Amino acid sequence: MNSTELIKKAENAIKEQFEIIDDIRDYNQEKVLQAFIDNRVAPEHFYTVSGYGHDDLGREILDNVFAQVFKTEKALVRIHFASGTHTLACALFGNLKCGDKLISVAGTPYDTMQEVIGTMGDEETRRASLIGNGVLYEEVPLINDTDIDFDGIKKAVDNNTTMVLIQRSKGYSTRKSLTIETIEEICKIVKSKNPECICFVDNCYGEFVDKEEPTEVGADLMAGSLIKNAGGGIVEAGGYIAGKEKYVERSAIRLTAPGIGSEGGAMFNQHRLMFQGLFMAPSVVADAVKGVVLASKIFDEIGYDSSPKYYEKRTDIIQNITFGKPELLEQFCRTIQSLSPVNGYVTPIPENIPGYEDKVIMAGGTFIEGSTIELSADGPMREPYVAYLQGGLNYAHVKIALKRFLDKLSV
Repeated sequence: MNSTELIKKAENAIKEQFEIIDDIRDYNQEKVLQAFIDNRVAPEHFYTVSGYGHDDLGREILDNVFAQVFKTEKALVRIHFASGTHTLACALFGNLKCGDKLISVAGTPYDTMQEVIGTMGDEETRRASLIGNGVLYEEVPLINDTDIDFDGIKKAVDNNTTMVLIQRSKGYSTRKSLTIETIEEICKIVKSKNPECICFVDNCYGEFVDKEEPTEVGADLMAGSLIKNAGGGIVEAGGYIAGKEKYVERSAIRLTAPGIGSEGGAMFNQHRLMFQGLFMAPSVVADAVKGVVLASKIFDEIGYDSSPKYYEKRTDIIQNITFGKPELLEQFCRTIQSLSPVNGYVTPIPENIPGYEDKVIMAGGTFIEGSTIELSADGPMREPYVAYLQGGLNYAHVKIALKRFLDKLSV
């Protein structure tokens, strides 16, 4: 069976999954549209102010739209966040002080967050980390490195626990990403042990994959990157933090300064892109999810372990493909790169990247540097040599890339 026939067969087998994705897309698109209408978004909100950024109506309305979409008291949507890690760090540092205790309840966080926390990194990095600033830290290990230990969470959380970190997406691991239902259960357990404990969700890669967001099922605070799902593939930089007003404002103070908080910061004429990116996000995310569902089905068909399975409930845009050999991981990433609209002529090679312990191979010829809502693939050069496929601004692009890789395998 050639690649075209294999893809058509796979598409026929996943029609039901695509119908579910379309239903989620339609629900989220209506939710976003209503937020725009209710907040009376108008052309004047696309303009910007300079200097200190005081009295920026567009920035205020943008925050309000995000807050309504995520059903929270407040949101902080800023171009000033350098990355998802920076966004998360502002939420953590803004809400934790010396002597407070943070518990990661989904095992060890991904590499860059370990440097923020202080369990990895050189001497200067650790000095500037949460632990370096006197924050106490614990982890609840996963069961068999895959499943959430709910009993372990019950034992770990007590009256001295200030915050729990819930990482929704798997990162560079083989554990399952957390469904909304799992996040809800974690929050219920935490609140039953300590009602004052802050449930903070790293929502990167998860926005609009389901009909509900973590803040609708018990999370007090969540954060994500705008060069992932919530930016719809057109926002040039930035991130968002959403949740209870006092926790969001503390995060804003960390981003700017005490006395400024969310009231300052010129937005550099980025309002329109940020509004439009959010409006596009439900449809862009739906196409990305369709792409990884197709990948899951195809790689299962040709004998590679792929997770999650095509029929399983989705909670993020990431697909694990276990190749078992470094050569196959490199070949896959190079195929993705060769079919990128930007830098398609470049050959990716494994390299040391700040924040990661192992060499990493990254493929992503994206319009926005580092954007993972655009089609990209990467993976650490360590056993079992897993490729993490994510994104795709449209389903057709993902299908083209998969077809080309299948053609290369058959040569």
